[in-house]
Amino acid sequence: MTDWDEIRTAYQVARLGTVSGAAEVLGVHHATVIRHIDALEQRMGVKLFQRHARGYTPTEAGQDLARVAQATDDQFQQLSGRIKGRGEGVSGELLVTSLINFSPLMVGALTSFREAHPEIVVRFLTGARLFRLEYGEAHVALRAGSAPQEPDNVVQSFSRQAVALYAAKSYIAARGMPKDEAALTGHDFVGYDDPESRAPYAIWMRKTVPFERVVFRAEDGRVQQEALRAGAGLGFMAVQEARLDPSLVQVLPPREEWSSPLWLVTHVDLHRTPKVQAFLRHLKEYAAARDAE
Repeated sequence: MTDWDEIRTAYQVARLGTVSGAAEVLGVHHATVIRHIDALEQRMGVKLFQRHARGYTPTEAGQDLARVAQATDDQFQQLSGRIKGRGEGVSGELLVTSLINFSPLMVGALTSFREAHPEIVVRFLTGARLFRLEYGEAHVALRAGSAPQEPDNVVQSFSRQAVALYAAKSYIAARGMPKDEAALTGHDFVGYDDPESRAPYAIWMRKTVPFERVVFRAEDGRVQQEALRAGAGLGFMAVQEARLDPSLVQVLPPREEWSSPLWLVTHVDLHRTPKVQAFLRHLKEYAAARDAE
């Protein structure tokens, strides 16, 4: 039976391309990495890597081994995530993921949840990619758009976040308030760098505002909001968040077409655990109270 440590070492070398990189990730000496690779090649009777001055490049056999090793490593991560989430009490790590745009809601909810359950350690993961709940990468996901369709996930409708068009008071003082929607084409906008962005308000802007009027472009929602506050142009923001900023003026009221339906997603294996259920209840109550303010 081949030692799993040796296969894991080969996988990291194939992934990173260097012995030193693999040694750092695995927390071992570089000599251990070399020994594992040599032993594995000798046992299997095939070269797994081409050695060269820049590092190690996997051969075809090495690529095959790396694919199998990655699948096995993913399964171990899945098992680990599920075991961590199966505690009987509301304690331990709580992994929650959402787009960065929803951080004002999620940070407040997670902070108050910890106040009620001090044995919880919060890990809030943001990013455009979909974290894989089936591999234990998150316990709860807040997602926007069409209803998630991944198998073995429990999907609950959450809400729609009201979104409106805003400007900084400094921008209005310099450029004036648009009289109506037709006047928007003469104003500057803050928006996404990708002209084909699928964000609901970006789709509306594409139909309504010439792209050359989007003069401040960024992919990160936080950057767009800071540019809006700085007076770079008109831009979109969640109504709940904009209410807290006296430097902003609402240019057009919220429309349903500017927002996406939100969904709470959990994996079926973790959905009924006390920790996940407690947080789902808390988040719904927190959001309802926040919207009522």
